[in-house]
Amino acid sequence: MAYYYSEPSRTFSEYLLVPGYSSPNCVPDNVSLKTPLVKFKKGEEPAISMNIPMTSAIMQAVSDDRMAVALAREGGVSFIYGSQTVEDQAAMVARAKAYKAGFVISDSNVKPTATLNEMLSIVERTGHSTVAVTEDGGPNGRLLGMVTRRDYRLSRMTGQETVESFMTPLDKLVTAPASTTLKEANDIIWEHKVNTLPIVDDDGGLIYFVFRKDYDSHKENPLELLDAGKKYVVGAGINTRDYARRVPALIEAGADVLCIDSSEGFSEWQRMTINWIREHYGDTVKVGAGNVVDAEGFRFLAEAGADFVKVGIGGGSICITREQKGIGRGQATALIDVCAERDRYFQETGVYVPVCSDGGIVHDYHFTLALAMGADFLMLGRYFARFDESPSRRVSIGGNYMKEYWGEGSSRARNWQRYDVGGKEGMAFEEGVDSYVPYAGSLHDNVALTLSKVRHTMCNCGAVTIPELQQKAKLTLVSATSIVEGGAHDVVLKENTVNGGKK
Repeated sequence: MAYYYSEPSRTFSEYLLVPGYSSPNCVPDNVSLKTPLVKFKKGEEPAISMNIPMTSAIMQAVSDDRMAVALAREGGVSFIYGSQTVEDQAAMVARAKAYKAGFVISDSNVKPTATLNEMLSIVERTGHSTVAVTEDGGPNGRLLGMVTRRDYRLSRMTGQETVESFMTPLDKLVTAPASTTLKEANDIIWEHKVNTLPIVDDDGGLIYFVFRKDYDSHKENPLELLDAGKKYVVGAGINTRDYARRVPALIEAGADVLCIDSSEGFSEWQRMTINWIREHYGDTVKVGAGNVVDAEGFRFLAEAGADFVKVGIGGGSICITREQKGIGRGQATALIDVCAERDRYFQETGVYVPVCSDGGIVHDYHFTLALAMGADFLMLGRYFARFDESPSRRVSIGGNYMKEYWGEGSSRARNWQRYDVGGKEGMAFEEGVDSYVPYAGSLHDNVALTLSKVRHTMCNCGAVTIPELQQKAKLTLVSATSIVEGGAHDVVLKENTVNGGKK
C-alpha cells in the first residue's frame, strides 16, 4: 500500500517568524552571514565557506562567467551552467578564474564595417554603451577604435552609417599595456581625464577595459570570496552522463566546486557520478548533489559522499515538473524534513553536510525563513536572472524593460540530461517554460538590499549568525486571512513605493 503523509506540504508564504529577545549586540552591522558550502567533520573547518548564503542556479539564463565574477565579489558562488559543450563550459570557468578585479572583458564589440543599427542592437542586448571596435569584431581582436554615446547623435543619422565613420580611432585613445596594475590604470584614467581605459597586448589586441565609474566599487569588496591564490571562487554544474569528460576539463580550468544538476537526485546515477569522482580525485574535488525533498533522499546522497545536498522539486518559478509528473513537495516542508535529517546524520557520524534550498523563493523575507528552517544557503534562478550580470537578453515589453528567463527543462534549453532517468537520450516532454522577468538593474545593489533585510530580520529574532538563527527561530503557520492581513489592505495606495518586494 502506498505511503501517505499525514500533513500537507507547505510553502514559505505559509510561515512567519515570531520575534525573539534582541540584546544590545543584535544590530545589523554585527550580523555574520558566513556559511559552509561543503561538508566538514565536527571540530574542523569546511574547505570552502561563503560569506553570504547565496548561490546562482545552474541555468543558461542565469550563470555564466560574468555572473560568477559578480557573485563572488559579493561573497557567494555561481555554478556555471553545464547544458553546453564541455569546452565552452570549461572556457567560462577559466575566464572567471582569470578575471582581475577592475579589469572588464568587453561584451559589446563590432567590426568597423558594421552599421550604426547593428551596433545599437548589440548595445540594446548587453545594456552597455561602451563598444570596442576590433578587427574581427571579437572581445580580444586588434583594437581599432571605440564608440560611446558621445560619438553619435541618432536624430541626425540614418542608422546605415558604418561604425568606422563615427568611432573614436585608436590614435586618439589613451591605452595601457597588459602589464598595467589596477592602481596604475586608475592613475592613468584620472591623469588623462578619460572614462574608459583599454588595456591592450603587445600585438594591439584588446584584453580588458578599466572604467572610471568602477573605481569606488573596486576599492571595497570586504566580502569577496577568494581561493588560496586570491582568485574568485567559481562553481560549475555537471550531469550524470558525460562526467568522465566534463569533470576533468572543469577541474583543469580551475573550478573550485561542482554540483550535479538534476531535477531529481534520489537515484543510482548520482551515486555512480560521485563514486567516479571519488575514485579519480578522492576528496580533493568538492561536489554537491540533489535535488531531494525528504529525509530518505538526503541520507542516500550523504552516504554516497555528496559535499552538500540540494532540496527542492517543482518549486522554481519556471519549473512545471509538478504539473507534468505530479512529483515534488512544498519547499518549506521539504526543507524542514531534510534539515532535521541533516542534524541526525551529524549527530550519528560527526559529519556536517550543508543543505541548499533550491526554489520557492518569492519574497526577500523567504530568504530568512529558509535559513531559519535549517538551510545553510540558497540557490536562486529568477532572483539573479533579473540583473545586468545575467547572460540573458534585456528586452522592452510593453514599454517596460524585461530580461529573458527560461527553464533548463524548456524546449529552448533542452537540457535533457537534467531530467535523465536512464532511458533514451533527449526530452520526451517539457518540464520548464520560456518567460520574462522584470529587469532590476545591478546585482550589487539588489543583493545589498536583500541581505540588509535578512540581517535586520535576524536581529528581530535575537540572532547574529545563521547557526544562532536556526537555534533561536520561532516559526508559526499563518492562515489565508493572515496572509492578506500581512500586506497593505483596506487602503487606497497612492503609488507603489515599496522597494524590493516580490521577486
